Amino acid sequence: MALEEQLVDKLIEKGYKISFAESCTGGLCCGTLVNVTNASKVLDMSFVTYANEAKIKILGVQADTILSNGVVSEEVACEMAQGVCKKSGAQVGVGITGVAGPGGGTKKKPVGMVCFGFCINGKTQTCTMQFGEIGRNQVRKSSVEFVLKTLIDML
Repeated sequence: MALEEQLVDKLIEKGYKISFAESCTGGLCCGTLVNVTNASKVLDMSFVTYANEAKIKILGVQADTILSNGVVSEEVACEMAQGVCKKSGAQVGVGITGVAGPGGGTKKKPVGMVCFGFCINGKTQTCTMQFGEIGRNQVRKSSVEFVLKTLIDML
């Protein structure tokens, strides 16, 4: 069974709704989930908040958090995950922000670095993955796979 099918089944089993706040993945997490029959039982809404202004306006990410930590940070991913739960009323929220490449990387935040926030019933965990310079679309796909596996384990 595909990871997205496993996740939908787990969410249905628990009676949870999920929402995504995606930046570098550009809606790929949400799009992968809706490939599954019964996705409508667990998904009401998600957001692609690519620009900083969208993260602030739609998700309630604090401008100071972006200024202090940079948009690619666990702090921003955390606020994205919490904000998408608040906005949607979902029990599960995921925030994703990173550098997919090929440009935009720095020494501190290289291409392939992606930060994740997972908010489940008000408790938030964050982490950072270094996927490396594997190509823009592969960074996005690897991020989605990481999100699906992590949520299955967390739930």
